[in-house]
Amino acid sequence: MIRLLSLFLLAGFIWLLGPQSSHAQTLGFSQGGDGPIHIEADDGIEWQRSKQLYLARGNAKASQGGVVVEGDELIAHYRPNAEGENEIYRIDANGNVRIISETEVAQSDKAVYDIDGGVLFLTGDTVRLDTAEDTIIARDSLEYYEQRQLAVARGDALAIRDDRRLRADTLTAHFGEGGRQASMERIEALGNVLVSTPTDIVRAEKGDYNPDRGLATLTGNVKITRGETQLNGERAEVNLKSGESRLLSSRPGERVRGLFLPKSSSGNGAGPNSNTGTTGKP
Repeated sequence: MIRLLSLFLLAGFIWLLGPQSSHAQTLGFSQGGDGPIHIEADDGIEWQRSKQLYLARGNAKASQGGVVVEGDELIAHYRPNAEGENEIYRIDANGNVRIISETEVAQSDKAVYDIDGGVLFLTGDTVRLDTAEDTIIARDSLEYYEQRQLAVARGDALAIRDDRRLRADTLTAHFGEGGRQASMERIEALGNVLVSTPTDIVRAEKGDYNPDRGLATLTGNVKITRGETQLNGERAEVNLKSGESRLLSSRPGERVRGLFLPKSSSGNGAGPNSNTGTTGKP
């Protein structure tokens, strides 16, 4: 690999450390104390002064501390600051993008890192984020907001931990203390929510999921299906660890509904003595 690192480029990237606070995130470049960002590429690095950008092509890589950004092409946009130095405010990565930290790997076709806003925006046919415990996959995009400590996956989004799965149009993952260094402590699901256990399929409009407890609370047109048995209501609790589902009333006096078919030759029905493992209030 041809390693190219311009002194001018180094000086410009050092200014990444200036505008933000000292709170570092594991998938973002540090805002204080991890040193300059190093760039290398197979096909060279260009400094395009008229466009105020640096362009690295061919298996390009930017690294600082324990964070590495890889792509077929990296573009760093800069602007002069009050001291007359080149201050990088945005990095674009195109083609086979991977952002790697000690505990996480994000993959996409394209990525934009807005340093001013502390926002990482990933797009492509398949966008994927792997942490020590969880995986999030999305069809359209994944956004990560450093200051708010949350990630938003859009388009047939799927959250996976072990054999537990939560799917929705949009998933919003909230991280605990320590930002992305901590586990996902809560995931909000919106639109066409689907939770699957070894025995049940549960659909709803909204969901709130605690990955550590394995407990999902679902609301809005809830349907719990096991074989040919179906329960309908407005609120349900699903324990993805035990596989148990409970259909609950969302307000006093509200009734939940169930369809129980006699046991059929296929064995998919639920007779009066069968144990479905699904409970509901009459």
